Amino acid sequence: MHNVPLIDLQPQFDNTAAEAEIVKQIGDACENSGFFAVRGHGISEKIIAHCWQVSQNFFALAEAEKQKVKMPFAGYPYGFAAMEAETLSLSRGEHAPPDLKENFSAGPRATPPTEISADEALFVFSENQWPQDPADFQQAWETCYEVMSLFSARLMKLFALALKLPQNYFDEFLQQPISALRANHYPALNKAPLPGQLRAGAHSDYGSLTLLFQQEGLSGLEILNRQKEWIPVTPCKPDIIVNLGDLMERWTNGRWVSTLHRVNIPATETAQNQSRMSLAFFQQPDWDAKIECLPTCLDPDGSAKYPLLTSGKHLMERFHSTVLNIKD
Repeated sequence: MHNVPLIDLQPQFDNTAAEAEIVKQIGDACENSGFFAVRGHGISEKIIAHCWQVSQNFFALAEAEKQKVKMPFAGYPYGFAAMEAETLSLSRGEHAPPDLKENFSAGPRATPPTEISADEALFVFSENQWPQDPADFQQAWETCYEVMSLFSARLMKLFALALKLPQNYFDEFLQQPISALRANHYPALNKAPLPGQLRAGAHSDYGSLTLLFQQEGLSGLEILNRQKEWIPVTPCKPDIIVNLGDLMERWTNGRWVSTLHRVNIPATETAQNQSRMSLAFFQQPDWDAKIECLPTCLDPDGSAKYPLLTSGKHLMERFHSTVLNIKD
């Protein structure tokens, strides 16, 4: 049983006539919850398994080893972030204890646009911090980043069709995307959480879409439905969970939703004593991509609910709001 729609993309490979039905399913899911799962996506399970394994091996290292590739200062985007370094609920202006997770992140190998400031260039276009142990970590991650980037671009073409736009409509916003790949590790709890403390606080994602792999049986991921109820999301790899980010909600004038989600503390002591990991790819349009209402999503009077913003500055502001002890 799946509590978000499960969409099989394989028929699109076999028969282009199936595309219309797949596009309709995607459009319905994006309007109703902003979350769905896909199978038949064509991504090699070996590539995902390799990235998953080296990530698990990295998190199993001694803390001193992981700290060799730590983010060099609060607000740096790539590398290792230790436990309780981030509070995702702050992105919504809600205060809570720090999240009970550690993570590793990597970004694009790209050249910053000439017109951005030094601080802006440092945020997105910084060097990745690659560990030497496991030895094949960098290769596994760069390969995974590439296939996730290609698949997310393919999904954007299906999104365009669902929005009654030309298939290649979003291509101009994805010439040099500033997407990120992140592994989140939620260690076994060795003490009781503080009141209101979660493994990941309630938040919406910042970009266009997110691709997520979960391990079987140890989810904890929950989404807030339209009835204001928190419901679990259980699909696991090799299926991919897809959810919309804030930019897609703004592009569609609120017609598609960037849904709040969180990673809850397990209810039982046995489950709390188990660690959990997930692997997420956050597709983010080009730094200077201008996000404004799509022509097919304007209100009847031709107006839009949201003002224009740019992709990179939005990402920078939201990310910095979640990081503890950020420097001025």
